Amino acid sequence: MTAPLYNWLNERTSGVLLHVSCLPSETGIGNLGAAAYRYIDFMEAAGLHVWQICPLGPTGYGDSPYQCFSAFAGNPYFIDLDPLVTDGLLNEDELSPLHALPKDHVDYGALYGVFWPILRHAYNRFKRSGADHFDGYGCIKAFRNAQSAWIEDFALFLALKSHFGGNSWLDWPAEYRDVHQARRHIPTEVTEDAEAHIFYQYLFYGQLAKLRSYAGSKGVGILGDAPIFVALDSSDVWANRELFQLKKDGKPTAVAGVPPDYFSADGQLWGNPLYDWKVHQDTKFAWWIDRIKANLDFYDIVRLDHFRGFESYWSVPANETTARNGEWIQCPGLALFKAIKAACPNAKLIAEDLGVITEEVDALRAATGLPGMAVLQFAFDGEADNAYLPHNYSRNTVAYSGTHDNDTTLGWYREEGAQTQDHLRRYLTVSGNEIAWDLVRTAIKSSALMAVVPLQDLMSLGSEARFNTPGAPMGNWQWRYTPEQLDVLQANSAAYLKDLLELYGRA
Repeated sequence: MTAPLYNWLNERTSGVLLHVSCLPSETGIGNLGAAAYRYIDFMEAAGLHVWQICPLGPTGYGDSPYQCFSAFAGNPYFIDLDPLVTDGLLNEDELSPLHALPKDHVDYGALYGVFWPILRHAYNRFKRSGADHFDGYGCIKAFRNAQSAWIEDFALFLALKSHFGGNSWLDWPAEYRDVHQARRHIPTEVTEDAEAHIFYQYLFYGQLAKLRSYAGSKGVGILGDAPIFVALDSSDVWANRELFQLKKDGKPTAVAGVPPDYFSADGQLWGNPLYDWKVHQDTKFAWWIDRIKANLDFYDIVRLDHFRGFESYWSVPANETTARNGEWIQCPGLALFKAIKAACPNAKLIAEDLGVITEEVDALRAATGLPGMAVLQFAFDGEADNAYLPHNYSRNTVAYSGTHDNDTTLGWYREEGAQTQDHLRRYLTVSGNEIAWDLVRTAIKSSALMAVVPLQDLMSLGSEARFNTPGAPMGNWQWRYTPEQLDVLQANSAAYLKDLLELYGRA
């Protein structure tokens, strides 16, 4: 039998799922500043070693971190502005519009209106200063050269997008819908806007590198997410049209999604353009290798979202209004992962293998050796052979109480039927009165080598703290915790959690 490509998950460990946007701050959204460091300190005190986050890319309409303007760029909303004040690039009073934003959730509309003018003040002052670096982040020219494979296209894309009123690149004048033609028609103000976006990425990368270094010093690794698909309205598609299944006008011939499943009777019509896998193979998967390398600049471990789409993908005609009428089409599978392994031999990857999983998908994951996922909220259907029940886990698994797409455990349990509740109570031998911690303990006790639980479950929060409801058009990605909630959790539960992790060999 051929040895799997990867075999990195070989010791018991544990972590918490919390996106950066959920952190407390005075600027309307969580960022890479003081609260992130405070959260890492809590993880160290509780004996936790993995901080799982959602994708860090710049979000667009709908605010989903899974629909970003770039698969390589960071979200400037996550830049901590305090160092910019300390260094004189911003004045404290300029932050007052951000201080007026809600603290308990993210108001993306209001944030968009006040954040970007403030960040532009910082860029203008940095440019006037003539400096070539900021706060120990290294030389900005060197950063630009290191990220040259994507950053010039990305910065120009966002600058042009702003120039054309925020419209999709498909609606821009014809001479700007092609990246090569666009470079011959760039207005001066667009060039200046592009320079500003490069500066924002410089700040983001610098702050993230500092945070990762601090996390590493505390024994904490960052587990990030790589969505399998990219957004149609993204610099990735605009600048690399040949890599996708597009018509001559740039519109997709078919789009991505999943057929009807647990989350939706109509399936999920994501609308992302599909890859032209033959072109990717002909270029020896160069774009994918660049992308994984960029992810490894962000994260210590990368979760590959929708892993089953690497074996075959659900292709829906572009004119469909639901994902019901599609077909599975095979794609390169193991050939891609062999190329990634050759280029990134020490990469730590996880396969998000939820949803419609076939024998072929299982075989691909086995061949790659990547850990799969098991979600306890999917386990209690009354059947003993349910793959998500702990007695059926393989060791090469990441066990979750729930994910960012699930309700909190408390909210889920309250909404489930009596049969599911009864199965859970009998299986775990519990009353259900502390259901969130019941599932936390179950994940930790399990044979899965990694156990990850959402912070909301450690805090025993209900549906008011749900982060995302797949298919819901509004209200997602907004939840945040308060500093007081983390203080209470640390005071009441950190020592107990650390003892529990030590007891089950995860500390």
